[in-house]
Amino acid sequence: MHSFAFHLLKQGLIIRSTGSWYDIRDEDGHIFQGRLKGKFKIKGLKVTNPIAVGDRVTFDIEDEAENTAVITDISPRENYIIRQSVHKTAHGHILAANLDQAVLLATLTLPRTSLGFIDRFLVSAESFRIPTAVVFNKTDILNDEGLAYQQEIMDMYESIGYQCLATSATEGEGVDAFRELLNQKVTLLSGHSGVGKSSLVNAIAPDLNLRTNEVSTFANKGVHTTTFAEMFELAPETYIIDTPGIKELGLMDTAKEEISHYFPEMRNRLNQCRFHNCLHVNEPGCAIKEAVAEGEIAESRYMSYLSMVEGGDNRR
Repeated sequence: MHSFAFHLLKQGLIIRSTGSWYDIRDEDGHIFQGRLKGKFKIKGLKVTNPIAVGDRVTFDIEDEAENTAVITDISPRENYIIRQSVHKTAHGHILAANLDQAVLLATLTLPRTSLGFIDRFLVSAESFRIPTAVVFNKTDILNDEGLAYQQEIMDMYESIGYQCLATSATEGEGVDAFRELLNQKVTLLSGHSGVGKSSLVNAIAPDLNLRTNEVSTFANKGVHTTTFAEMFELAPETYIIDTPGIKELGLMDTAKEEISHYFPEMRNRLNQCRFHNCLHVNEPGCAIKEAVAEGEIAESRYMSYLSMVEGGDNRR
């Protein structure tokens, strides 16, 4: 009798990438260290990384004892989100794939998340067709005036279709709503350092113990530490993808004429301008500028739009 050794190909989920090695989680929750077999080139997509966190892959166990595997195939993506590569400007770095939603964590003070940054994030997510919500944390440190302003901002974003939440990780306010927002979804969770991402996640999943190392001093010394997104399971079917380096979330190769398509309140009025190729800057008969003048489109959103069209940066 011959004994034939044959490999069964397995399915898995990429939960972490360190450049050339990937952590693959199989259907039983077992984690393998995997490498890519050969070179993967994705047609028409200029990216520095062929595989991203959230990708579903087929793999072959290479060494049972060492827990290593070879990735043989990547399943087609439902969606993905890219940030501009720091080194190769024409290339993007895929942050994550197969997302149900993106959630931006913002704070209106200490540190202040600018509306320009929020808008850029929303536009970027729109361009990848990923539903987005904005969570305003640290409400406990706002005074009455601050709370009123936050409510105004939340009303503005909700009026254009973005769900907003107010939370305080320290006081436990809005924590249940935050848990509900993430429930049974794969969420890209993003925000500047200092907005309390880890505290908020720890409030809903204390046993996860998300690293609370806010920006290390290395970052400011020009020492280049490569950081990658990582996926965490909060509860069954509930995953968050934690993304460092979100400031480079850029508008990859977006033509000026296209930017207004990613502002829902502008998209609704696009056929109302006198010129079909209207850039909504200084053309006559522009429905967008008219809507801004009449208070139907928020001025802050329009300023963000202009900044993106001019290729400037209003994320401060």
